[in-house]
Amino acid sequence: MKKKKKKLHVPVRLNILFFVVFLLFSALILRLGVIQIVHGEKYQEEVDRTENKIVNVPVPRGKIYDRFGRVVVDNTPLNAITYTRAQGTKQTEVLDLAEKLAKLIEMEPDKLTERDLKDYWLLANPDEAKAKLTEADKELSNTEQYQLQLDRITEEELAAISDANLEVAAIFRELNKGYALTPQIIKNEGVTDKEFAVISEHLEDLPGIDTTVDWQREYTYGPTISSILGSTTSAEEGLPREKLDYYLARGYNRNDRVGKSYLEQQYEDVLSGEKARIENITQGHELLGTKVLYEGQRGNDLVLTIDMDLQKAVEEIIENNLRKAKQYPGSPYLDRAFVVMMDPNTGEVLTMAGKQYTRNKDGKMEFRDFALGTMNTAYEMGSAVKGATVLTGYETGVISTSANVIRDEVLYIKGSDPKKSWTSGGMGFINDYTALRRSSNVYMFKIGIELAGGTYRPHQALPLPKADEAYTSMRKYFSQFGLGVKTGIDLPGETTGVTGQNVPGLILDLTIGQYDTYTPLQMAQYVSTIANGGYRLQPKIVKEIRQPTKNQDELGPLLVPFEPTVLNRIDMDPVYIKRVQEGFRQVMQDYQGTAENYFGDKTYRPAGKTGTAESVYYTPEFSTKSWNLTLVGYAPYNNPEIAFSVVVPWAYQNKSSFSINNEIGEQILDKYFELKTKERKDITEKDETEDE
Repeated sequence: MKKKKKKLHVPVRLNILFFVVFLLFSALILRLGVIQIVHGEKYQEEVDRTENKIVNVPVPRGKIYDRFGRVVVDNTPLNAITYTRAQGTKQTEVLDLAEKLAKLIEMEPDKLTERDLKDYWLLANPDEAKAKLTEADKELSNTEQYQLQLDRITEEELAAISDANLEVAAIFRELNKGYALTPQIIKNEGVTDKEFAVISEHLEDLPGIDTTVDWQREYTYGPTISSILGSTTSAEEGLPREKLDYYLARGYNRNDRVGKSYLEQQYEDVLSGEKARIENITQGHELLGTKVLYEGQRGNDLVLTIDMDLQKAVEEIIENNLRKAKQYPGSPYLDRAFVVMMDPNTGEVLTMAGKQYTRNKDGKMEFRDFALGTMNTAYEMGSAVKGATVLTGYETGVISTSANVIRDEVLYIKGSDPKKSWTSGGMGFINDYTALRRSSNVYMFKIGIELAGGTYRPHQALPLPKADEAYTSMRKYFSQFGLGVKTGIDLPGETTGVTGQNVPGLILDLTIGQYDTYTPLQMAQYVSTIANGGYRLQPKIVKEIRQPTKNQDELGPLLVPFEPTVLNRIDMDPVYIKRVQEGFRQVMQDYQGTAENYFGDKTYRPAGKTGTAESVYYTPEFSTKSWNLTLVGYAPYNNPEIAFSVVVPWAYQNKSSFSINNEIGEQILDKYFELKTKERKDITEKDETEDE
């Protein structure tokens, strides 16, 4: 008997399931269709009506003051016209807005490029633009078609654009630079009161346009230390391309103005302030209005260590002396000079001055600010470094306080020219004081020979078996004073100078400052270290950071004070430093001192060291021997309050009778103490007035 097969119900159930799923999907599709087709416009309007966007708006940058509270960099208010572009705004709408604005404001077309003109022409002439394309061209992508249209616009067609339309094109260009819902400055220079008023009256007819107050960076002392202060980008430049991601990640807009060099860049986070937060209220492509969520706060202020009265006076002294020196024969390549003045007890830089005397495009001589050259150019400094050489001799045991007499004589070394001091036949037996006072080369040569393991014998070869060790030792001690290393100043771009190769015979040139190169700032740090008894202090150009205040005439509360920073203590007996200090005093105050003629009668009793270095003036076309003149010093010698360096590269060729280094040094010290006396008098008179 056959068994009946059992019927399977799974296929029936599966078909039912598929049918149910089909119905659900059909209902979903039907619902989506109803929403998109029947009610789509309604819902889109609802979305548009509630679409807001919050943007950050820049505020004025912080101010920069000098050490006495005088404004160095300020913000000048400007009437401005801005445009906030709604999302999805069409180019034809932007062009229509530009045409309306052209009737209300004036805009120079000087910034228009050929591409700007072509973009405008295509939009303003749609029929002619379409005619630029063939039927075959229409198979290409939109981008390719547009490029063909641009390429086919003729010079005659561009030349036919009227002056009135050029103005429209210029405004259209500015309107197009903005980003959606981000305010963009259309015009902020030369906005007349009439233009400002007319635009304000017609805001309802100008979607996205607004009137506001913008700011422009004002450097109140003109070109004075302009290279140190740096600069900011313009609204047109916006964020630097190389740091775009960095700034965008920190909430900046692409058209924000930021510091692009030196102080403005170094302290961008301090000066930029807290951005205002604005909520844009939009409906469709229309910007209905804005709501200020946070007004923001102007950037914090910087107080510099610089004394602007002294800075201006020193720059004038440099210019006068360069102009005077250029009248002497034999100085065709003299074109620059540098001065750094700093407090040897704190490292605060009071003056950082550099001037370059050069021809402009019209062939006329003019002075350019070159304060940066004090820290990013380096030169052979000559005898001014001999203090470091003597101290190296003491610390290495080549000389001692009881055995420091060396014979200054003409050195006859086989295979080389005679080496001597500036005197014709030698100075005889001299100690360290005399060596510094009269600037003996031979005294320094013999320190170098001893360090390098050599023994001088007249007219014989001079092997120096320990030359490498001598180079290492000298540079080690020189670096403790700041020579050949970065000073640590709070500015970017500092150079260390050029370190020569360890050629054995050239160790003698190193001892007298005619081999490695140093910056004027390094020289100021070096002499400050000697002046204060052996503490190498970090040079500072920013004294403190202050909160902004609404009162234009006063500084805000102190936020961050910058205290003196000791980079290192000279690792040697203080007695050695005192001997060099005495030698430096004799240079400027005693008979036969190389600077006594300029400083011997000064009541402020300075100390220092002169320098002359054989150098090479070099260009890609030619090179020639030249001489650098330098001077370092401090005053008063027994209680230093000011230290300085003067560097004049390529001062003359062959020989010269003028001493521009000493003349500048004398005049800047005179000016420092003159201003100091005046400041004390002003403070006394102010106190007496307040007491009354």
